[in-house]
Amino acid sequence: MAGTARPRIRSTGGRLGAVPPRDADLRFRTVHGYRRAFRVAGSGPAVVLIHGIGDSSTTWETVIPALARHHLVIAPDLLGHGRSDKPRADYSVAAYANGVRDLLGVLGVRRATLVGHSLGGGVAMQFAYQFPDRTERLVLVGSGGAGPEVNPVLRAMTLPGATAALHALRLPTMRWQVGAVVEALRVLGTGLGRDAPDMLRVVDALPDGTSRAAFIRTLRAVVDWRGQVVTMLDRCYLTRGMPTLLVWGGRDAIVPVEHGHRAHEAMPGSRLEIFPDAGHFPFHTDPHRFVGLLEEFLSGTEPARWSPEQWRQLLRATPNTVASVEPSAQRSAT
Repeated sequence: MAGTARPRIRSTGGRLGAVPPRDADLRFRTVHGYRRAFRVAGSGPAVVLIHGIGDSSTTWETVIPALARHHLVIAPDLLGHGRSDKPRADYSVAAYANGVRDLLGVLGVRRATLVGHSLGGGVAMQFAYQFPDRTERLVLVGSGGAGPEVNPVLRAMTLPGATAALHALRLPTMRWQVGAVVEALRVLGTGLGRDAPDMLRVVDALPDGTSRAAFIRTLRAVVDWRGQVVTMLDRCYLTRGMPTLLVWGGRDAIVPVEHGHRAHEAMPGSRLEIFPDAGHFPFHTDPHRFVGLLEEFLSGTEPARWSPEQWRQLLRATPNTVASVEPSAQRSAT
């Protein structure tokens, strides 16, 4: 049977196993006693796709096959989401970043480009902050963490009784009424009308009380009744020398596009791309443009390579001196 053996998959810093088809396989690994689900496709330099709150790796299905033509694509279901376990656990942004690191460690992937959507953007940014030596590039899509403003619906879901409200949304009569309202908002061309179908899809993906409880715990770790409570703006200067791409929907009703401009100003050397007619899911609205933009970014930038000493210098630097601290790749390029 030697003639049927499949070649090994090669990634930056390690091997993962047999090459899967470009349409991602769903796989599982147990890490710290919990089962972690993830999709994987392709071979080459590693790209990790991190979904938003309540979502799962399935949100990336329209872009994975194209990205897998030249890259090893890994899309995890974060703990408490999708097909991963949903324990009573730490669902903070830092804990999620640690979980991504541990999964990559189990898979033998040492370095990767991180692509994060919404909450996943905060996780990607946290990963880059905690593990700069393992981060090659950073792509934030409609990311949280750039300001307190967030859709009032998410703020309301942090209040007592939110779990019961999520359950009620799944009742047939309530689901029909909400669907009618969503359709009306879509016909009227509102920003919320663009994002509401995806938000309802997320609610539909919470089939039981355990899933809904994990969703609420995750949401309360980053949002309260006043808005987002987690910020990345105080550490954005650390992206100097880290190739960074920001992608936003011009009609994002969940995390407003103003946050994209704010993050762009705070991140030295970052690039901001706006999809004018898209909402919170620009990679759903125009997947071809999204993939083309991402591939251009990946091929047109050199991966960052921070040494521990350079990272210490950057952390110690003042705003007036931070420009003199650069990673190895950028210094060699100049």
